[in-house]
Amino acid sequence: MKDSQIEIYQLDNGKTEINVQLDNESVWLNLNQMVNLFSRDKSVISRHISNVFKEKELEKNSVVAKNATTASDGKVYQVDYYNLDVIISVGYRIKSQRGTQFRIWANKILKEYLIKGYSINEKRLEQKTEQLIELQNSIKIFGNALTFKALSNDESMGLLSITELK
Repeated sequence: MKDSQIEIYQLDNGKTEINVQLDNESVWLNLNQMVNLFSRDKSVISRHISNVFKEKELEKNSVVAKNATTASDGKVYQVDYYNLDVIISVGYRIKSQRGTQFRIWANKILKEYLIKGYSINEKRLEQKTEQLIELQNSIKIFGNALTFKALSNDESMGLLSITELK
């Protein structure tokens, strides 16, 4: 969970792009990461999180996980991590430019999902398409090599190491 993050970018065309890193089918951020995400004070984020649970919008034990974190002083602390449900709830409560960008992004994704029945991460799709093309090229190389010559074990292993997927 330590490496989970959400990053908001303002693109040259004025649109907002948000990148998320998934961990166990959700995004998990600690309080400091949410402070960075929404560009607000820790006390503001804490108050919104507290209100989410006080108003029974979410059940705390199903959306909060504790994770041991080693601080710079070498001591180990238990840090609360909040899943995407909490992040979205806080995002709809927060008043900041980053909060507005987050809501615009979330509304766009939700609208797309409701209209189409699914949402596409175009960057991820493009990466998968590139991987598929690489795989197809590797298969062509194998096919060509096998057409011209039966390969020895060492040659086969060398060919495999060259075409290995990353």
